[in-house]
Amino acid sequence: MLRIGEEAEAQRIDNFLLKHLKGVPKSHIYRLLRSGQVRVNGKRIRQNFRLSVGDEVRIPPVRTSPGTTGGQLTDRQREMLETAVVYEDKTLLVINKPSGVAVHGGSGISLGIIEQLRLARPDEKGLELVHRLVRATSGLLMVAKRRSALRMLHELQRDNRIRKRYLALVAGDWPHNRMTVDVPLRKNTLRGGERIVQADPEGKQALTLFRIKEQFSDSMLVEAELKSGRTHQIRVHAAYLGTPVIGDDKYGDDEINRRYRALGLKRLFLHAWTLAFEWGAEGRVLKLTAPLEPVLEQLLTTLRKH
Repeated sequence: MLRIGEEAEAQRIDNFLLKHLKGVPKSHIYRLLRSGQVRVNGKRIRQNFRLSVGDEVRIPPVRTSPGTTGGQLTDRQREMLETAVVYEDKTLLVINKPSGVAVHGGSGISLGIIEQLRLARPDEKGLELVHRLVRATSGLLMVAKRRSALRMLHELQRDNRIRKRYLALVAGDWPHNRMTVDVPLRKNTLRGGERIVQADPEGKQALTLFRIKEQFSDSMLVEAELKSGRTHQIRVHAAYLGTPVIGDDKYGDDEINRRYRALGLKRLFLHAWTLAFEWGAEGRVLKLTAPLEPVLEQLLTTLRKH
């Protein structure tokens, strides 16, 4: 029996089982689902059932393939990890995560960033994610190397003492250079079977400060500063203003996304740009910046010409 935590929230049950039953053939996992041997909260479920925090999953005894580790880094993954490091000391590692790379295994992904780091650094036993970025978002990701650092960074986050700023390309324009969105958000609203986050007066408090950095003919490059850390916060708040993040296939505008795909944008234009917080025994302010991926810089160059 396994109880589902936040790391597996909204994950499909088949992908969850593929992660936890390494070495078991896919055909056998789907057979377990069809026969009802896997149950969630005591009930039979279909293979596309999505998990929620607190669900109890019954997994029957199965035999895994001998010698299956489920963990081998490719040369490409090793190179990415080596070049992605932005900052490192004895207790903290900060990397510039590429878009398209998950922070955690799951959803059909055997190795996320944290699993890759643990394989690449077997002598460092305490590596833990301080926070998360969704797979489509690039940019600064903090990894604690010791439990004491993890506790300290979580405390800084709870007290809103880590300044996080993102860059996003959004559609349309605003009447003012600065926009503040103080709108509560609620998770796990179903829309056509898909779990989404929505603006809701009964949701959790969420505050985002937006500022225009560059104006283009039908879009804006904006800086978004988080004053709370809700799931999909920037994307939902930008859409709430009627100016969705371009490349967003969950909260965005399909027609605008198609138009920008023709310009070469194949990803969500959202990037965790800067981090600033007091760090170390002497309390110095650590300021970190992650450059945009070349494909995003190239798009901005194209937009400036028009």
